[in-house]
This record gives sequence, C-alpha cells and structure tokens, in this order.
Amino acid sequence: MRIDRRQLLTTLSVTAAFGGLIPVIGQAAGSRDPRLIVIVLRGALDGLTAVPPIGDPDYASLRGDLAVDKAAALPLNDLFGLHPSLVNLARQYHAGQATILHACASPYRDRSHFDGQDVLESGYSVPGHTESGWLNRFLETLPAEQKVGSKGLGIGSTTPLIMRGPADVLGWAPSTLRAADPDLAPRLMDLYTKSDPALASLLDEAIKTGKIASGQTPITAMGGAGDPKTMVAMAEGTARLLTAADGPRVAALAFEGWDTHAREAQRLTQLLTGFDNALGAFETTLGPVWNQTAILVVTEFGRTAAVNGTQGTDHGTATMAFLTGGAVKGGRVIADWPGLKAAQLYQGRDLTPTTDLRAVAKGLMAELYDTSSSALARRVFPDSAGVAPMRGLIV
Repeated sequence: MRIDRRQLLTTLSVTAAFGGLIPVIGQAAGSRDPRLIVIVLRGALDGLTAVPPIGDPDYASLRGDLAVDKAAALPLNDLFGLHPSLVNLARQYHAGQATILHACASPYRDRSHFDGQDVLESGYSVPGHTESGWLNRFLETLPAEQKVGSKGLGIGSTTPLIMRGPADVLGWAPSTLRAADPDLAPRLMDLYTKSDPALASLLDEAIKTGKIASGQTPITAMGGAGDPKTMVAMAEGTARLLTAADGPRVAALAFEGWDTHAREAQRLTQLLTGFDNALGAFETTLGPVWNQTAILVVTEFGRTAAVNGTQGTDHGTATMAFLTGGAVKGGRVIADWPGLKAAQLYQGRDLTPTTDLRAVAKGLMAELYDTSSSALARRVFPDSAGVAPMRGLIV
C-alpha cells in the first residue's frame, strides 16, 4: 500500500462523514477498559489567565488589566482559581474528577511554536524529531494481551504529530465541506472493489468511522480547530468513536488559536468557553465510559508573566495542564509554585517551570495500562530516564 493511497483515504474519511465500526486498540491489564485522550492546545495557552494564582500577592500588580479578578475566578483553593469561562472544568474538579497542574512545561526552553510543538508531541527532549509521536509509540508498547486491535485515533484535518508513527492510526475530523452526494460512497466502493480491493477495504473503514463520529447526521460547515463550535463537534465525534464496542481506546486531537499577542482577555474568553464546552461534550457523549476515561490537556509553552503593549502576552515558558475524566483522582491542584516576584521568574520574564509534563504523561500510562517505567523511558519518551512517572493520578 503506497502512502499516497493512504493519504487519499484519510481525506475521504475527513470529508465524507458516513459511518460504522472500527477495531479496538486495547485494554489495560485486568478488568479495566480505559480511554486515554490527549488534547493539544496549539499556540501556547496563558496559564496565568486560565488558572490564575489569585492568592499570590504579586499576581494582580504583575498582570495589570489581564489579571482575573478574585471575585470572578472560580475558586479551587486558597492560591488558585479558574478562569470564569471554565465552568464545566470547575464542576468536574469539585466532583473529584479533575486535577489542575501548574508551573509545568515540556523540556523545551526556547520560544518557537514549531519547535515547542515538536518537543511536546514527539516526546523527545529536543526539536527536530517529527517522524513519530509519543502517543503512537506508546501504542506499540502495549503487550499482546492488551491489544484487541491496532489503531489509534487522530482527530483533525491532519493527524497530530503526537499520534503519528508506526502504529496504525484512524483519522477523522468534522466535515467543513459541503455534504457529499448520498450515492458517492456506493459508487466509490463499487469502483475500488473491482479495481483495488485493498483500497476498497480502507474506504469501507473510513465510511463506517465517519458515521459513528457524526452520530448518523451530517456536520454543518464550521470554522477551523480553534472555532468554539468545531471544538465541541470534535469532542462529540471523538467520544462516539471511543464508546463504540469495538472502537479505539486512545485518541489525540488539537485545538488551535491560543497565541494571544493582542486582546488576550476577549480572545481567551471565547476560546476557553469553546474548550470548556468541549469538555462538557466529552462527559455527556461518553456516558458511562466517562468513568473509565482520562483526558490530558497540554500546550507547547506558556506566556510572559507581564503584559505587552497590545493587551496581550508574548511567548513564555511554564504554563498549566489539565487532567480530567471519571478515572482521574481529582479535586486537587498539583503545583510546586515558584512565585511571581521578579527574582523568581524564569529569565526575568516567565513563570518558572517546576514540573515536567513527561512525568504526568508517564504516570497516566503507567497507572492506566501498567506500562513499565523502562518502556516509558526507552521507547515512549527517549532520553527521559531521569523523569519518574508521577503517581496517584488515577483512581
């Protein structure tokens, strides 16, 4: 099978939105049947706005007009709150199903979006490794008894780097094109069944996948992956695929548009509302499967502690991460808080990183799937032997 034909099928699966069933990825050891979802917020979300340290005495003066008012923030504990748009996340937190991690970062310490995303999604400690992502390599570490199928799920017009690699990946995205004619799928199937049975088999899988994800109804045209309505559609489609009895169990998707150099307050209110609605859609659409689900939300780096001249923030270092789902041991903020005084900032400008995101991801895989520390350090996150899996993240 040549790569160009697989790419054709990816395009068909993204735009056709028809439907059916697909094979399972795998199960954890024992009776568990978990789902692991990783959401990448591309563009670098400002962690000091999403999770404002309202109890830090230096926060309000440092952030100026961008500071989230303490009275408006959704309280988490004496030090931290949530942006007022994150009502579903706050509810999940207080239900013991969401954990907030702050002052965290990947190993990357420069401020290029492209390099930062490469490091975050590839799992390597330096940029330039774009041949595979850590979530795809994780699928390859699953032992035979945990593999009922062999596919990951990559959501978007292109598969996120985090899910690319040697393990088979199923691609799907909400259609942003005019709905296909009803007879297109049968005509294509007839053509390829006669001329190329292997391609016909892949097309059949793509048609069935789209039908599950779309809930048997066409998805109307919307904006890109940073559009609030598209975030919800992506969440709903992902959840439908993950709840299928013989569907996938591990998924990756990316929401875009978080690069807030100007007018940050207005833009983040809109983006965070869409993101929060997507979290609510995951919970609702997954139904009982929500109790077996862990969702990790990460971004490539944070933003400057101080505000720039256009009421925004520039590229920074440490930020926050979210962990939510019914399988999560929640109701906690995990943070070795470095403080916001000038002498405490990284290079005098950014929130200082104190938690390695690889420790969080390793902890999830170790506890959900019993993945060994050696496999995580050797294959999933190369060059990370010194980063121990964070324990106690899963119920």
